[in-house]
Amino acid sequence: MNIFILSRNKNLYSTSRLLEAGQKRGHIIRVIDYMRCYMNITSRKPTVYYGGESLGRPDAVIPRIGASNTFYGTAVVRQFEMMNSYCVNSSVSISNSRDKLRSLQILAKAGINMPVTGFASHTKDIEGVIETVGSIPLIMKLLQGTQGQGIVLAETRKAAESVMSAFRQLDADIMVQEFIKESSGTDIRAFVVGNTVVAAMERTAPDGEFRSNVHRGGRIEKVALTNEEMNIVTEASNILGLSVAGVDLMRSDRGPLILEVNSSPGLQGIESSSNVNVADEIISFIEQKKENLDVQS
Repeated sequence: MNIFILSRNKNLYSTSRLLEAGQKRGHIIRVIDYMRCYMNITSRKPTVYYGGESLGRPDAVIPRIGASNTFYGTAVVRQFEMMNSYCVNSSVSISNSRDKLRSLQILAKAGINMPVTGFASHTKDIEGVIETVGSIPLIMKLLQGTQGQGIVLAETRKAAESVMSAFRQLDADIMVQEFIKESSGTDIRAFVVGNTVVAAMERTAPDGEFRSNVHRGGRIEKVALTNEEMNIVTEASNILGLSVAGVDLMRSDRGPLILEVNSSPGLQGIESSSNVNVADEIISFIEQKKENLDVQS
């Protein structure tokens, strides 16, 4: 197969692993910087150009779209969809997963268990949001934050009001979420490929920190999921229409709670902690999916 990996940098761990795995399985793999693509948008012959050349129609596309480039990146993915290339994650599913508020609304409508979450635009409504969430302390998140950035633990109402006021002065959207005390600074990243959890790791926050992100010094180790956890993780991924996803969850007294679904999950932490060749799992899934699509056509 001819497979494109849409990535800004071929030397990134996740990109290089996918490139290596695809080549080992005999495919023609090309890394394309999607921000350098430009498009001919016509109904008869949609085209993507890169470095002055027409890229043609690849058999499959693996989008690795950065959070800061979601708008343009998904436009490129959408163009390949118009060319009838198989995109592992669709442009719509990427867009929905990147909008934290929208993704939670979609999951909530489908009945997925999550921490109690509130959202407000005006500082005068902070009291109402706190009442909705129902407890102090609480977590306050910037909707545009990634890798643990833009997340604050407000331990008092006064602190919550101050944080909300500061964020609103920056014209930033903020989401308020209950703090799950029993999680003790840990959460789980499950890696989903198709309808299968291929690997999972537990992330533990360093001393004095409540955020368990690896980029903030969190400790990672392999973890086994229960059947209930595997079911909710794959369901959350499927609801958002993602074939490859990193699903974050917490263990609570009322069962597993979904925190976030990531459409471009990193491979380094999950592969090193689980000893699973996740990149190979992704390429293998693409092979099976493409074979099924060819049979159907």
